[in-house]
Amino acid sequence: MAIITISRGSFSGGKMLAEQLGRRLECPCIDRDALVRRAATGRVSEWDLRAALEQPPDFPGAFNHRRYTYLALIQAALAEQVRTGRAVYHGLAGHLLLKGAPGLMRVRLIAPFEFRIAMARQRLNLSRNEAIGHIEAMDRDRRRWTQFLYGVDWGDPAQYDVVINLEQLSVEQACRLIVSAIEPGGLEFSVERRAALYDFAMASRVRAELARDLETLNLEVEVECRGGSISIRCDSGGEEAESIRRVVSAIPGVTEVTLQEMLEPQRPGKNVPTGGE
Repeated sequence: MAIITISRGSFSGGKMLAEQLGRRLECPCIDRDALVRRAATGRVSEWDLRAALEQPPDFPGAFNHRRYTYLALIQAALAEQVRTGRAVYHGLAGHLLLKGAPGLMRVRLIAPFEFRIAMARQRLNLSRNEAIGHIEAMDRDRRRWTQFLYGVDWGDPAQYDVVINLEQLSVEQACRLIVSAIEPGGLEFSVERRAALYDFAMASRVRAELARDLETLNLEVEVECRGGSISIRCDSGGEEAESIRRVVSAIPGVTEVTLQEMLEPQRPGKNVPTGGE
């Protein structure tokens, strides 16, 4: 089995493809809205999290620490959802939020512009010109978002394992193509892969728990997990170090916590969550 992420422009058929894959492979189909609901906390609303996933910064030179916090929460929620190695996720930057996770199949779905216009008009009750403007604005924001946070071009085919164009293929045919690539045995989850996925999910949870706690929420950390052993790199004083140990030691499954100092000072927001090291 595999963890399949589907990246697509708005109104490109990504939801339809993900739902078909979920039924065909008998695995969970996760969308952005469900992920946001799972990641929301008492201090961070669903609206805040959606904005972190959708809206590029107004001033790219000034990184907002809150964005790091929101992405840490979202990544942890997604990592927990896919830790069995059987899931389909459709939403912006799933392949980047799960970067480093084993058994990941990164799919890019492309649809003709007229197809997208028709879907936007149908779903949002827009005029043709309104639909075009809406699609172009969303594509522009997504491109800026991924470039700002991860330094990559959202549309670059090198970011994906499979690129599918719906110009001449149906969604059903696209589904069959993906299934044929992973069955039988395309991306088998060995014992080593399962352990690596566990480590990835645990590292993501550590970042999220530190982002939730009042004494550590201003920190940005790099986390490495090996089984129950957690290694954390950050700039922190004695009190913060004790708070980090308190938060991380309370996470089920953690057996050891090691703190290391960053090699260089970290600016707020510089350290974007990207999974285990």
